[in-house]
Amino acid sequence: QGQLVESGGGSVQPGGSLTLTCAASGFTFTNYVMCWYRQAPGKERELVARIGRSGDITYYDDSVKGRFTISRDNAENTVYLQMKSLKPEDTAVYYCNAQKYWGQGTQVTVSS
Repeated sequence: QGQLVESGGGSVQPGGSLTLTCAASGFTFTNYVMCWYRQAPGKERELVARIGRSGDITYYDDSVKGRFTISRDNAENTVYLQMKSLKPEDTAVYYCNAQKYWGQGTQVTVSS
């Protein structure tokens, strides 16, 4: 059974940085495009970033382009989301996704 476990969330001030980590297990990691989604209170879940199976193709939502970087380590079955210049509007629960597999989410709060 596939499993995704996120870590690295927390509270930071505007302009700060965080790196989220998602550890995958129970499925062939290299067969899957990996995504990060987020869901803010009262809003729908939205796609933040996506990375291809070999890591050579990435996509970012316009709201995070230039500030967030998605990467993956296929040897470690792990995907990362580096977040810089964080804004209050980045506050949300961040979820790791691989098609039908979802993590439990990790809270990111940006506030002064």
